Formats: sequence, C-alpha cells, structure tokens
Amino acid sequence: MKSFGKKAWMLPQPVLIIGTYDKNGKPNAMNAAWAGQWDNHDVMISMGKHQTTENLNLKGEFTVAFATAETMVASDFVGIVSQKNDADKMAKTGWTAVRAEHVDAPVYTDFPMTLECRIKEKLYESESGYYIIAEIVNILCEEKYLSEDGKPDVEKMNLITFDPVHMGYIQLGKRVGQAFGEGRKLK
Repeated sequence: MKSFGKKAWMLPQPVLIIGTYDKNGKPNAMNAAWAGQWDNHDVMISMGKHQTTENLNLKGEFTVAFATAETMVASDFVGIVSQKNDADKMAKTGWTAVRAEHVDAPVYTDFPMTLECRIKEKLYESESGYYIIAEIVNILCEEKYLSEDGKPDVEKMNLITFDPVHMGYIQLGKRVGQAFGEGRKLK
C-alpha cells in the first residue's frame, strides 16, 4: 500500500449548504464539506470565519441542505464567493428561499432535503472560527423524493459528495445492500 501521510481525506464528504439570515434578514448560504452526524439528533460542522459564521453568532439557527448534481454549479459558487464581497451572491444562484417553520433561517426549495438546526454548543472558538454541535429540529423533504414507504429516497436525489483527493464532486450511485442485514450472510 502507498502511504500519503496526514490528509483531510475522510470519504465520502457531504456537500452541505448552510442557510442563514444576516442581521438585516437577508438570506445567505455557504458550502460546507467538513461536517457529519454527531449522534441521533445532532450534527457537527467545522466553521471557518465567514459571513455565515457571523450570522450564526447572531441567531444560532440555520438550515442544512444536501447538494445535488442539479445544484452543483450554484453550490460550488456559494462556497467560493462570500456575501461580504458580493451582496448579490444569492440572486446569482437562482435559488428560491422561504422561511423555515421551526428555526429562524431560510430553506432553499431547490434542494431535495433540508435539516432545520439550532446550535447547542460551540467548540474550540477562536479568531479563525469554531466547530458547532447543532440539534436537528426538523427534516424537510420534497415529496417527489419520497419512496413508497413515505421516507426520503436517497437514490432519487442525485446527491453529490466532495472528493478532497482530486478536488472534485462525485454523484452518489445506487443502493448495493441492506445495512444490518448483509453481514448476516456470514453468520
């Protein structure tokens, strides 16, 4: 096996769109890849110093949408352009924002699934940012992305992941097995 040393290569990395309101109530979004499920009801996100970080300090509430192949261009755009430098940033995405029902943050209706979240704890706060642990208050899913059992169908969503090795995006594929079932074949 070839050794590569220490790299930020945890795979797969979700491409998450963090939605917040600024101090004037204007919707903003940023792309965040360094995040994950913290436990059954919480998520963890690594936040640098961004307009979104300032917005989180004001309200403590936000949304998390899952980027798709269809939203990839605008999702990448909100990761490389700050609202601090481009006040028209969100208009350029073409996304539609509506107010979330359970938190004070925007829901971008262009995404198949969105988590409504509230910060529970900030870890390792510094001038360069912090990590947040946030409670998932509610989950929204567009009905066309539901399976026959009424739950979100990941295969229908065309979700993308961030490839930190080659700095690209990869579309998730098809279901290949049943969790907590495939291993039973070895019993």
